[in-house]
Amino acid sequence: MNILQYESQVWKTADLLLGAGIKQSDFPKFMMPFFALMMVESRIFRASNELRNEYTDINDLIEAVTEKGQGYNEFILKNNKSLVDICSNDKSFDTDFSLYLRSFDPETRDLLGVEKSNEDTKYLNISGIVGQLSKKKILFAFAKGWSEINLKDFNNSEITTLEEHIKRKWADISAETAGEQYTPDDIISLISEIVYLKKQDSTDFLSIYDPTCGGGNMLFGVEDYLKSKGKEYTKTYGQDWNDELYALAKIESRFRDDSTIEYGNTLTDIKFSDKAFEIIVANPPFGVDWKGYKADIDKDQTGKFVALPAISDGQLLFTQHIISQLDIGGIAVVVHNGSTLFSGDAGSGESNIRKYFFDNDYVEAIIQLPTDEFFNTGINSYLWIFNKNKPSDKKDKVILINASENFSPLKKSKGKKRKEITKTNRMEIVQMLSDFENTNCAKVFDKEHFYFNKQSIMLTNIDHQGKFLELEIKPAVTKITQANPQTLSDPLKSGIIIDNFEIINPTAEQIVEAQEQVKQLDYKEENLKIHTADSIHFYDSDKETLIEDKKGVLTELGCGKITIKAVVKKSTKTQPAKLVITTILETDYQKDYEIIPYSRDQETNDKNIEEFMAKYITKPFRYLDNTIGVEINFNKVFYKPQQLEPLENIINDLERISQELQALESSLKI
Repeated sequence: MNILQYESQVWKTADLLLGAGIKQSDFPKFMMPFFALMMVESRIFRASNELRNEYTDINDLIEAVTEKGQGYNEFILKNNKSLVDICSNDKSFDTDFSLYLRSFDPETRDLLGVEKSNEDTKYLNISGIVGQLSKKKILFAFAKGWSEINLKDFNNSEITTLEEHIKRKWADISAETAGEQYTPDDIISLISEIVYLKKQDSTDFLSIYDPTCGGGNMLFGVEDYLKSKGKEYTKTYGQDWNDELYALAKIESRFRDDSTIEYGNTLTDIKFSDKAFEIIVANPPFGVDWKGYKADIDKDQTGKFVALPAISDGQLLFTQHIISQLDIGGIAVVVHNGSTLFSGDAGSGESNIRKYFFDNDYVEAIIQLPTDEFFNTGINSYLWIFNKNKPSDKKDKVILINASENFSPLKKSKGKKRKEITKTNRMEIVQMLSDFENTNCAKVFDKEHFYFNKQSIMLTNIDHQGKFLELEIKPAVTKITQANPQTLSDPLKSGIIIDNFEIINPTAEQIVEAQEQVKQLDYKEENLKIHTADSIHFYDSDKETLIEDKKGVLTELGCGKITIKAVVKKSTKTQPAKLVITTILETDYQKDYEIIPYSRDQETNDKNIEEFMAKYITKPFRYLDNTIGVEINFNKVFYKPQQLEPLENIINDLERISQELQALESSLKI
């Protein structure tokens, strides 16, 4: 019996919502509580059926079921009736359904949101949903449709599979952002096989953690796969901040051995701070900003955040948290989009975080997945594989795997998901990871391959003869008062400054006018000339040099720039207020930087920088700061140049086209 037979039946209930005028984007919040309801009911019936022959007294039965820690419902246990029985009588439905919901144990009532509450957290909020369905007069029909989905005969893994398919459909119709996608089951399967590859020889008790577990599909999917491979001793831990998804994961966890799910923001409200995990899997939000809890991040005292990424994307915050909770022999597989590979310049938070990962040799592999793999976005996604206990032959090594072509097209798209990583594809990817060798689709590098020097320099610009102005020139100041017939605006407007000059007791209008006009002056314009008592200075754009004109004798001073300022000086006891226009002829410096390959050996690295500068920099310069950056460029590593058509073929094609045109022209003349 295949549980996916119920998938179409689940979506028939959506027709009722559509007919009642409920927006498709709101379907999940109406359907999630009832899916959870059927999950809980099926488990309670399974537990009670196993115990009924052993306990004849109903109170003893309730106590025995309660001790299992999987929840109970007194209405179900006392009457041996399920939701489908309640829905068989539309006359008593309202009364029985209300009693049915109130008969769950306190934790289940809390997760389902049975009691109306003024608190922000209502989890699945079934009371609110029931009220809206009742108002729309479709509550009975909606509940009846769900009651016919009988999950009693299916195990945890099978129910999780159905849940994943339903969530996929929710992703298609809901107004979900690109950063909050459900992980498709084929990617979960790939992650599971990667984890098993790394832990297949382990005899330890395996703790599995997902800090952004959502409804638990990845967390429990990995656990189920490991158990299917004989790894019986596992324990799962998860945390999420989404009310509905947390409730689904929490309900599922109660029917699994050794599973703990907590509610809260993983980054600021850590529930497992005292633990280190052998296995961590996660699909943290893509492109979701974290400004809402920046103050808490800034105050973090754990030391897990070595640097902070841009406020617009918190992926690397979650990844740093993952590293901090990964056991010394642990393996982590984390889903990211491409931005974490290269966003941020050298010295930025993102680059420094990547450098921290590589410095500590945590990164074992990065796998590029196909596009169109997720339900609501077509972008490339990547699996980062972290290993805190690399074997000796992989120390300080990283493998990049291009699995962008390892897929099969779906016969029918699922939202934006048009591709699937099949079992065969997964075997190919896992084999490349296992072999750790160079192939067309896999490249092994020393970790420093991804480092680079960003060497800042101060260039000295030179003229056509290679000269530059070495000494700063400050023309002498000549005072000009308001009584002077030469007004302030005339020389500035014309671009000609007669001497350095100042105006005594300037008006507010004169100050504003002068400062605005100075901002607009460009010393490279031909009509801007600096007049002093015995000379004129100006910039020759063709020769890129400063010219000194002393009584008609022109001298090239070398490349430089003219800096013009309008400064207000306040009055003192001995001096009146002044507006001073000053000009300075000075060396034309230009800050720049060069990207240079990196070497872990300091002497070699310094030599690389020097050789690069000698080869490519022709102007005088001095060294400024050198910053080490880290980025990963899959396009560069796996670039395949386009094969050009042989010249002979191109010539033949041109001749053929020419003949066809001539024939066409002849036919038109006829």
